[in-house]
Amino acid sequence: MSSIGTGYDLSVSQFSPDGRVFQVEYASKAVENSGTVVGIVGKDGVVFASEKLVTTKLHEASANRRIWRIDANIGMAAAGLIADARKLVEIARKEASSYRNQYGVTIPVKELVKRVAGYMHAYTLYSNVRPFGINCLIGGYDAIHGPELYMLEPSGVSWGYFGCTAGKAQQAAKTEIEKLKMAEMTCEEIARRAAKIIYGVHDQVKDKEFILEMGWVCEQSGGVFEDLPKAMLDDAESYAKKALEEDEDTEMA
Repeated sequence: MSSIGTGYDLSVSQFSPDGRVFQVEYASKAVENSGTVVGIVGKDGVVFASEKLVTTKLHEASANRRIWRIDANIGMAAAGLIADARKLVEIARKEASSYRNQYGVTIPVKELVKRVAGYMHAYTLYSNVRPFGINCLIGGYDAIHGPELYMLEPSGVSWGYFGCTAGKAQQAAKTEIEKLKMAEMTCEEIARRAAKIIYGVHDQVKDKEFILEMGWVCEQSGGVFEDLPKAMLDDAESYAKKALEEDEDTEMA
C-alpha cells in the first residue's frame, strides 16, 4: 500500500512507512510535464533558455513567460506550474527588495536562494498547503562572486550548478550540457548552444510549436539581467536550426 501512496498522500505533512512524502513527489511529476528550461554558467556570466510550449495560436507570444528578472543582476527560470512560478517570483522579488532596503546593497544570489528555498520547504510542512509544483533556476552575476547558478526543487532542496535543466526533456538536455566546455565559453557562445539544446530536445510529434525564450546576465550585458537581445536571439535560433540539420544529414550519410 505504501508503495503507491494510498492512504499516505492525503497530507503533505505525512510520511509513508518507507519515509516518503508523496505530495512532494507529485509536485516533481508536475515539473516533468512542463516545457524544458536550461541554465548554463559561462566564464563571464549565466544564460537561461526556456521552451515555452504553444497550445494555441490565439495566445499572445509574450504571455506566461518562464524567465523573469528578480533583481538588477539576478534572474529566474522555472519549469512546472506557471501560476506557482509567478508566486515564487513575487516572493523572490520581495526578499531582494527587503535586503536592499535593509543593507543598501543588492542581495547575494546565495542568500536569495536560501530564503526562497526556505519558503518552498515551509510549504511541505503544513497540511493546509501544498508544495510548489516547480523547479526554479536562479542565477546572477557580480564582480565579487562572479557568475552563480542554483536550482531549487519542490522539497526546498537547492544545489549549485555549472549547468542544469528541468522539465520533460531534462535527461536529454543534461546529457547535452555535460558535453560543453562551459568554463572556456563566453555567454554569447553559450546562448547559441543553449538554443540548440532546446531545439534538439523538443518533441516535434507531441508538441508541434514552441517559443524560445532566453535571458542572460554577464559582462556583455553590463552585469544586468535582461532578455537576450533580439538580434542575438535570432542568431541563436538560426544556429540551432542549422546545426540540427547538419547533424541529421550526418546521421543519414
